[in-house]
Amino acid sequence: MAVGEMGPAVSEPAALGRADRRPGTKQAQQAQQWLLTLLPAFPVLLLVLRLWRLSRQDMPTMLLLVQYVSPLGLLSALLIALVWALPLVVLVLTVLGRLLQVSAPDRFDPDRSLLAYGTVRTPGWVLVAAIALAALTWQLRFLPLLMMLALWLLALRTRLRYPDRPRLLLVTTLVLPVVAATASYAWLAPAVPAAIGDGELATALLLVVPPLGAVVLTGPVPRPVAPALTHSLAYAVAAVVPLVTGVVFLRVPLLPAVAVEVGPEAGPVREVVRGQAVTVTDRMTIVLDGRGEVRFLPNDRYAGSSSAPTRDGSRSPAWTSTAGTWRRRRWTG
Repeated sequence: MAVGEMGPAVSEPAALGRADRRPGTKQAQQAQQWLLTLLPAFPVLLLVLRLWRLSRQDMPTMLLLVQYVSPLGLLSALLIALVWALPLVVLVLTVLGRLLQVSAPDRFDPDRSLLAYGTVRTPGWVLVAAIALAALTWQLRFLPLLMMLALWLLALRTRLRYPDRPRLLLVTTLVLPVVAATASYAWLAPAVPAAIGDGELATALLLVVPPLGAVVLTGPVPRPVAPALTHSLAYAVAAVVPLVTGVVFLRVPLLPAVAVEVGPEAGPVREVVRGQAVTVTDRMTIVLDGRGEVRFLPNDRYAGSSSAPTRDGSRSPAWTSTAGTWRRRRWTG
């Protein structure tokens, strides 16, 4: 266009409308900025709460634990406790996005919906990796749930990519879910009455309901309710998963469980101190007992006061593992 030549006038509302209809609108960008700001603080908050709970809300005890508990151990416990959450979030949100796309294509707008935007931007290899990670890390009772999510995702993606292949749709939406549900019930049938007998009703439901759900929801839902249903479930997952992961992490053990026998060398055992070992030195063992009290136990007052030599020539208690609990043994070396 030459200098001085006038181009077509563009109204301000139209320009604003086009600016808003792009991946990452102003509202979406603000939400992402808040998420990225709070995301690094979430693990730190969990670590602080874990130590606070372990110390039974006692500040001196918490400071002692901070001194002796390894940060690498805390981070390892956090990663182990939260490794199951990533596949769950990825698979559930992707299934909800595909369900919205199948049920109400006109409401599936990646420019205005974070659910649709995340679904479109999630590549297939991420979904495969999430399924593999869940299969390796989830407990056995959650595997039927993983199977249900994987079959839903396969059926919905097939409906979107191959709508003109009825035989393939029949296999992925009906035949495969029925075969998988039958195999699941045949494999897990003995575990259901055992779980009910032990009072594990939640485990029994996890073994019974997901295989049936894999057969039921492999196609679209009614179009009028699809947007509200999928977005409500996505918000529920976003709200519940951080709470559940926090509760799981607060129950992860950070210190080894111990049972220390206290008494004279050749006399009877006066006391058995059960708790968690904070640290062991050449003179004493620091134990956090079940009441949240810190016990400083001199090594020469253990039943069988001999101890194992350390690298610097001193002697510290020797321990053996018995049924998941650490017990001190007499050193005979």
